[in-house]
Amino acid sequence: MNNVFVYCEIEDGVASDVSLELLTKGRALATSLGVKLEAVALGNNLDGIEKQIFPHGADVVWVGDDARLDPYTTLPHAKVLAGLFKEERPQVALMGATSVGRDLGPRVSSALHSGLTADCTSLEIGDYVDAKSKREYKNLLYQIRPAFGGNIVATIVNPDCRPQMATVREGVMRKEIADPAYAGEVKRLRVDDYLEDADLVVKVISRHVEKSKINLKGASIVVAGGYGVGSRENFNLLHELADLLGGEVGASRAAVDAGFAEHERQVGQTGTTVRPKLYIACGISGQIQHTAGMEESAIVIAINTDPAAPINKFADYAITGDLNAIIPKMIQYYKKNSK
Repeated sequence: MNNVFVYCEIEDGVASDVSLELLTKGRALATSLGVKLEAVALGNNLDGIEKQIFPHGADVVWVGDDARLDPYTTLPHAKVLAGLFKEERPQVALMGATSVGRDLGPRVSSALHSGLTADCTSLEIGDYVDAKSKREYKNLLYQIRPAFGGNIVATIVNPDCRPQMATVREGVMRKEIADPAYAGEVKRLRVDDYLEDADLVVKVISRHVEKSKINLKGASIVVAGGYGVGSRENFNLLHELADLLGGEVGASRAAVDAGFAEHERQVGQTGTTVRPKLYIACGISGQIQHTAGMEESAIVIAINTDPAAPINKFADYAITGDLNAIIPKMIQYYKKNSK
């Protein structure tokens, strides 16, 4: 009761990265609140799944191992999770803002009349005073997310309904091992206690999962372009440099909106959060909406024609000039010196 719960997405017996990131953040939230961190894993053939989860700080792992829960379908997962939450009454429940989390979260929150904040980029514990009633609430979950197209950052609280539910974007939280040798308590869920025949009317006959060809989050080097790159054709220079360095190409929202790059390459508050060893920002002004998604890069190189661009104050190295002249020189000298 009153613990922090994290729903773990399982695919082919492996817990997703966003779930492990949430466990790391959930551990910090649970410690701040003085409660336990509990994880929920639903699927099939989950023997040993707790070994992936416990090192990230979970005190309890609930395992629902049943063939009817794999692959993911909305009704049985929502019914089991809502039933468990009714029994255990967590004060905080978290899941990834993935296709699964965006489908599952609203179903569960609706069943529990709890409310839900989607696509959060930060979570904190804090107090809140209602301006109208003057009532003070202690230790609420601050659910922080971009709003109005990323132009503002909203902090949302849920004073009265429980659990306080949120979905969180992949990559915005750090994934860390709390204790590699830690082993908590495993609790087995009796799936039959929650499911009815009506929950199993949908059968998956065939399933195909398309793997993403763009791995921004896992890239150690990112070459990112903004609106200042000028065109989709000019982005070919960025691709050439990234291929040479063994990195990936990213883009600002302005570049994506202009059609210079695919949405999957967007870095920032409304895109992907990255933490590469090297981030090369080309033609990017450096507004907060973008830098929020790459501010933890180890080294930042900025290439911009404007010496007063905000990104220059943020960068470790700032190069003032035309990227169409600078990047070919970088490619030329890298090839020369790497032989």
